[in-house]
Amino acid sequence: MGLRFPSGITFEQWAEAGPKLTSLVDSFAWCLGDWLVYGQEKYEGRYAKTVEMIGLDYQTLRNYAWVARKFESSRRRENLSFQHHAEVASLPPAEQDAWLNRAEERGWSRNQLRRHVQEARGRGTSSQPTGSALPRVQVEEARLECWRLAAEHASIDLASWIVTMLDQAAERALGTVTATPASDGAMAR
Repeated sequence: MGLRFPSGITFEQWAEAGPKLTSLVDSFAWCLGDWLVYGQEKYEGRYAKTVEMIGLDYQTLRNYAWVARKFESSRRRENLSFQHHAEVASLPPAEQDAWLNRAEERGWSRNQLRRHVQEARGRGTSSQPTGSALPRVQVEEARLECWRLAAEHASIDLASWIVTMLDQAAERALGTVTATPASDGAMAR
């Protein structure tokens, strides 16, 4: 339930532990995502109870699985965090790779990558997903801030979070799994 250090640990030893712990956290996120994807595909309809026993937030687990689906093992960057991958997961694969290459080459943090991607989208240099725009909806600032915090907690951008929430609501209302765009433009289930 925690980490204890021997009393004689040096600063250097303590400092070395940070990157190792961060690596474990990233590995944990990928492993949980892969585990969930496997369970969904192999044990459809039966894995939900097992997932509930983990005790983690449903949305967090859903996000782990979503990112794991977007990046097969061969495309995952060991030098970048799970969160780096989550930042670009909503983009087409070629753009994901281009942004991850830049982040790796330039040593960007997750927040720096997020800022650069957002700036590029603002200038229109990043290809936008095709499809229909949602209608404009006025919401109170407090509600919007709550949504932003939830998206940040889930480590995805606000637009992706909103679409995920709408997909979940549609699944509950219709009792189905909603279609999501596949990388080749076809619809996947």
